[in-house]
Amino acid sequence: MKRSPLARLWPNATAVVLFLGFAFPVYWMFSTALKPTSDIISEDPVWFPTGATLEHFRKAMDAEHFWTLVGNSLTVTLSAVGLSLLIALLASFALARMRFKGRRGFLVTFMIAQMAPWEVLVIAIYMLVRDGDMLNSLLPLTLFYMVMVLPFTILTLRAYVAAIPKELEESAMVDGCTRPQAFIRVIFPLLAPGLMATSLFGFITAWNEFPLVLILNKDPGAQTLPLWLSSFQTAFGDDWGATMAAASLFAIPILLLFLFLQRKAVGGLTSGAVKG
Repeated sequence: MKRSPLARLWPNATAVVLFLGFAFPVYWMFSTALKPTSDIISEDPVWFPTGATLEHFRKAMDAEHFWTLVGNSLTVTLSAVGLSLLIALLASFALARMRFKGRRGFLVTFMIAQMAPWEVLVIAIYMLVRDGDMLNSLLPLTLFYMVMVLPFTILTLRAYVAAIPKELEESAMVDGCTRPQAFIRVIFPLLAPGLMATSLFGFITAWNEFPLVLILNKDPGAQTLPLWLSSFQTAFGDDWGATMAAASLFAIPILLLFLFLQRKAVGGLTSGAVKG
């Protein structure tokens, strides 16, 4: 049945409104970072920068410990994502292909872990790290970030592995491959969209995390970029130009990663949501 023009119009109009609603804060952040201070503190909003300047970006990048914090954030985030993918690959394959006692309970446990707010464990985490003499260290952050993203990673990859026909793996084994070889040569290449989706989710989660590093790492040289964003204050209040420039620098890696992985990530998320 042919749809009327009006029936086709409202979904498109709704999509445009939603896009503008999500895109405007990003535009305002980048535009404010480029505005001179006079435009930022003007009583009337300046929708477009009258004279673009990079002064706020220079101020943000000249802040103390900036490059150290960049290195800390990249180290913690990439390590947590890499470890979670390695563990999730093995666990998802076992959950999708093997039948063992307690398998269903294992899946339920991961679902509960995914739904439960980790903030209820902050006090226990702090006491554990303190008693282990690991405060102001990147290792606890890496391990806890990995644990935060691991349930979602396992559940998504498990659904994706389950969607791959067993016959492909069995054919490889008939041709002489062992089970690990069949996994590496046949299953692993087909998991690319799922790996992209879960790595993107893990990167965003670990990159943006704020409360845990605030509690565990008081040493400025052992902190990450989210805490750096709250440091741009003067005797007269917040320095909004430098704050927006810092937020723009903080968001650029995520935007670039999303644009690079967008197509495969969306495919991986939808496959993991409807199959398995």
